[in-house]
Amino acid sequence: MVNLEWYRTFKEIYENGTLTKASIALYASQPGVSVHLNALEAYVGKKLFERTSRKMIPTEDGKFLYEYIIESLKKLEIAEQHFKKTTQEKNPSLNIGMCSEMFQLIIEPEIPKLDFDLVARFGAHTDLIKDLNNGILDLVITPKQQNEKKSLVEYIPFSKERIVLIAGNKTNVTKIQKHIKSKDLSKLEDELLQNIWYSSSNEMEHFRRFWFENFNKKPAFKPNYILPNITSIIRCLNNGNGLALVPDFLCQEQILRNEINLVWEGKVKTENTLYFASRTDLKYKKELDIIKNIFTSKMK
Repeated sequence: MVNLEWYRTFKEIYENGTLTKASIALYASQPGVSVHLNALEAYVGKKLFERTSRKMIPTEDGKFLYEYIIESLKKLEIAEQHFKKTTQEKNPSLNIGMCSEMFQLIIEPEIPKLDFDLVARFGAHTDLIKDLNNGILDLVITPKQQNEKKSLVEYIPFSKERIVLIAGNKTNVTKIQKHIKSKDLSKLEDELLQNIWYSSSNEMEHFRRFWFENFNKKPAFKPNYILPNITSIIRCLNNGNGLALVPDFLCQEQILRNEINLVWEGKVKTENTLYFASRTDLKYKKELDIIKNIFTSKMK
């Protein structure tokens, strides 16, 4: 009989695109993920992915298998959340989802103080909201509100994030600041294009939106470095050279320490409203309020 863990591993590879990302999602080693995939391919007798240097591309057989098993796996995940072992039920447990940067900055320092269990999941906002609707997650921090009929999810706004232009403190921004002061947006755009740019693969929308709202056009260039997340960008810019567009709350401490420079907030505010998206049938509302209070106290 096939090992169900093989199917779960196959699902994560399919949805994440690489063995590395799948191993992170599964809290497993990359060699272990490879072993599961190889075992499943041997069991079904078909090749499920084309291996490339950058991505695992599903074959037609892989696509067919995914469509065949995905609904059953989702039901198993929901059952896993609703039917916990009795030893786990003695301690309240919350399942939360958000971007990894927000978790590291806001929640991670507070974990030793919590008196309940916490399971954190990272991913795209749309995927996290699906998990919330399916009962897999209890709370999602999201900049996007999705009002669906007959949904048990409510959205409560609690803060705003503003997208700002930052630079490593070794970046010469004299001409950039000159054009900002004179409000010559054409020359400003030309000057910005002469610099090294960083962006993140999970927040390219920040980059495109800021550019369109300030220059009335889509950016006509690709960033030099596209990194996994925004905290990676900030670390690269610390005492370095280059530009990036990031949410202001993620870089406030580095700006205060003069490790990076705040260059421009834009001619108009490029802002996102942040929401607590939570289930109305949540069992542990006291614990949910604790997590909410951590966010509201740190993101005033």
